[in-house]
Amino acid sequence: MRIDLGIIRMMACGLVTGLLSLGLVHAESPNSDHITIEAQRKVWKGDLDGMIKRRVVRVLLPYNKTLYFLDKGGQQRGLMYDMMTAFEQDLNQQVSAKHLKIQFIFVPTPRDQLIPELLAGRGDIIAADLTITPERQKLIDFSIPIASGIKEVIVTSANTSGINTLEDLSGKTIFVNPSTSYAENLKILNTNLQKQKKPPIIIKNAPGTFETEDVLEMVNANLVSITVSDLYLARFWKNIFPNIHIHENLALHQEGSVAFGLRKNSPELKKALDAFTEKNKIGTSFGNQKLQAYLKSIKWVKNATNPADLKKFHSLAKVFQKYSDQYHIDWLLMTAQGYQESRLDQNKKSKVGAIGVMQIMPATGKELKVGDINSVDNNINGGVKYIRYLIDQYYSKEQMTDLNKVLFAFAAYNAGPTRIAQLRIEAGKRGLNPNIWFDNVERIAAERIGSETVQYVSNIYKYSVAYKLVTELPSKSEQAK
Repeated sequence: MRIDLGIIRMMACGLVTGLLSLGLVHAESPNSDHITIEAQRKVWKGDLDGMIKRRVVRVLLPYNKTLYFLDKGGQQRGLMYDMMTAFEQDLNQQVSAKHLKIQFIFVPTPRDQLIPELLAGRGDIIAADLTITPERQKLIDFSIPIASGIKEVIVTSANTSGINTLEDLSGKTIFVNPSTSYAENLKILNTNLQKQKKPPIIIKNAPGTFETEDVLEMVNANLVSITVSDLYLARFWKNIFPNIHIHENLALHQEGSVAFGLRKNSPELKKALDAFTEKNKIGTSFGNQKLQAYLKSIKWVKNATNPADLKKFHSLAKVFQKYSDQYHIDWLLMTAQGYQESRLDQNKKSKVGAIGVMQIMPATGKELKVGDINSVDNNINGGVKYIRYLIDQYYSKEQMTDLNKVLFAFAAYNAGPTRIAQLRIEAGKRGLNPNIWFDNVERIAAERIGSETVQYVSNIYKYSVAYKLVTELPSKSEQAK
């Protein structure tokens, strides 16, 4: 993505604020009768008979590249979308319902918020790869399993060696989402290692917005070395991520089951869900066909921490720190953007003439007044200064965290600030937080302009997480001790 400051200069300085206050932009999803992402939803609790009278069954789900996502144009897709649409058809045939609709409500919060949302009466079914656990069974009921005999297994990058037993994980760093059963089972394993007087596993928490496939993507790119995944998900994503190694014999947990969640005291809904699931679960013709339907071709992240690229990271670290400190931006995020743009290669030149690590156009370099951008120091100065400009021009007065200001600046860098302003307006109208990128404005971006900007920001964030892990590694002297 080349930087062209001249285009930005042509925009009115108050454009974002004006558009947001006037609410000038809004477009309905082509199948909006089935989808809502409203933050303030009416609370209602009841069984299937009440849902039939209301003519709606509300399904809570996470935004997930396998389970539920939006294509450009707002087309809903995903395994759970297809299953619940089939459930809608089944209900209308099996019960005395007329025009009963499934309403999809994705929860733009960490996965562990799905159950509280259900209990609060803001949804009727949880449609996610929710593992049945004793703790969860105390709170909610489950349908019969969508998939059974699930193993939670160790997954490593292809060049990670020396792991043949669970005990070999002692002292190793494993990267997982803390709200998953994976983290719970790693803690159990640590208890067993402690009894054997062995060093515990170092559990590194993935950001709450990361789904299993996000972490597998990072393992595939060797950004992190070890994680945990349900075996069926690991096998599924192995089709796209060839560099992951699935240790099928190293199971943290076996005979697990995932199922639809529902509130207790909903016998009629459970009966209908059980009958539907029995016919359509994973392993049936329908379930298997749908599971294989969602392999996507996206610009997946690269290996930013291989030895050659890591050498460039260390060689440029002080330069990024210098200018990131000057412009008050997280230097790891800026380094990650440099890697996304050029693989930290100052010699890179694009077909349109963009130059260096930050891929700056010569004319833009002059406007930025940072000197000759053929110099790596000036090039990085220009790139960081430009992101600071976008933040100051469009997001400095917004009620955003510092991280979100930078993420929105990256999105504006890729798609243009006017387009991002429009997406923020629509996000607010549809109940999402216009000041949060991940799981909020990001979702509208995927729907309206496709995957490019979403993947661009996502890649940069994943690189920054990987670089943070690198900086947290003990030094050689500490390792010797």
